[in-house]
Amino acid sequence: MRTIIEPFRIKMTEALPITERDHREKALVAAHYNAFLLNAGDITIDMLTDSGTGAMSARQWAALMMGDESYAGSHSWHNFEKTVRDITGLKHIFPTHQGRAAERILAATRLKPGHIVPSNSHFDTTRANIEYAGAAAEDLLTPEGEDIYSTKHFKGNIDLGKLERIIAEKGVQNIPFAMITVTNNTGGGQPVSMANMKAMKKLLVKHNIPLVIDCCRFAENAYFIKEYEAGYKDKSLMDIAQEMFALADAATMSAKKDGLANIGGFFACNNDQWAEDFRNLLILTEGFPTYGGLAGRDLEVIAVGLREALEYDYQRYRHATVEYMSSRLIERKIPIVQPAGGHAVFIDAAGFCPHLKPLDYPGIGVVNALYLEGGIRSVELGSVMFGRVNAKTGEETTAPRELVRLAFPRRVYTQSHFDYVIEVLDHVWQHRHEIPSHKITKQAPFLRHFTAYFVPGKVAAANPVKQQKAG
Repeated sequence: MRTIIEPFRIKMTEALPITERDHREKALVAAHYNAFLLNAGDITIDMLTDSGTGAMSARQWAALMMGDESYAGSHSWHNFEKTVRDITGLKHIFPTHQGRAAERILAATRLKPGHIVPSNSHFDTTRANIEYAGAAAEDLLTPEGEDIYSTKHFKGNIDLGKLERIIAEKGVQNIPFAMITVTNNTGGGQPVSMANMKAMKKLLVKHNIPLVIDCCRFAENAYFIKEYEAGYKDKSLMDIAQEMFALADAATMSAKKDGLANIGGFFACNNDQWAEDFRNLLILTEGFPTYGGLAGRDLEVIAVGLREALEYDYQRYRHATVEYMSSRLIERKIPIVQPAGGHAVFIDAAGFCPHLKPLDYPGIGVVNALYLEGGIRSVELGSVMFGRVNAKTGEETTAPRELVRLAFPRRVYTQSHFDYVIEVLDHVWQHRHEIPSHKITKQAPFLRHFTAYFVPGKVAAANPVKQQKAG
């Protein structure tokens, strides 16, 4: 059949908050025009992130009840360890409370000032943890990846020429490891091909540089490889994932994505010294190495979720959902990153708001307009998240792209929810010239987008946006 349906049925429902525009206006003012600071009770459709926001399966709920809460060496830990090792093949495995904890300990134990970590694209917490250690995070996207409207596949690939040049310029001694993020979240949820990963690994081996995979969406990346890369059509997602991980010396994981869990992550590696250093700091900051800040029930849930994420029918449905929304936005001439990514639709906020400059923060304008119009929460991936402020001069550099991400929580929303989002987006698009600029009035030195305060400028257009009730 041509229609791709959800490969599950709904067993429990949760009421959505349906709000009036005047309520949303007051809520946004109270949140200082930062969607991160809105209360969940003020949100109708929450597409802020796909991290930890999914619905668990019946098998996961059953596994949760089997959680062994022993402090050390629990049965749940052994289930977790076996699952991660079956998929990754890596020698040392450490659970953490989420992915950024794995990133933080890796950075603290392996990096120092002057070091450089090249990648296809680092996401926000990865970059922040690298920079907090005094190192530099370098993004090395291909020209196709930098072109947000190109419809070529595997736009998440790393540019191998750029990687070779940075190794030659900076020196092997200053590159303790390189990273590859699958799929490439910062680059629009675009996948990385197996051929690109193999070529990257070959180059790194020549210079004795370890490869770390940021693998939080590894199953989605495996799906893209199966669908679009020659030679993989007849392979299972598990086989493809194992082939990817065979290239890795280490991996960081947020299990809140392709672990289909609401909390958790892990670090895994083959190097004994890396493992010893990681273990020592893990005990200091997260907990004993067999629970790493997680309850036994969380370990059980992740063990089930990692395998469910590799089910082909689930991945096919998830990609079809993103494609469904993407195609309808393209029909309406709404500028988005193409082709459809693995976990989200990315709006080109600069193209959406040509009347706003990068330091007017067009992404924040679009995020707030979507919330005011329909109670939809999204997130800016532009000059607020990835811009930089010079501590000495106060001068601000902008990001290479001004995007707004609408992330798809896993197994949460139905087609009618996405139809509603498309309708709201279309209305905001028709009134896009009314979206105001924003200024930052308060910000943190790292990861400022989480807690920054904003104020809007004057609306450029004369006609007010019509009020609309969510739902």
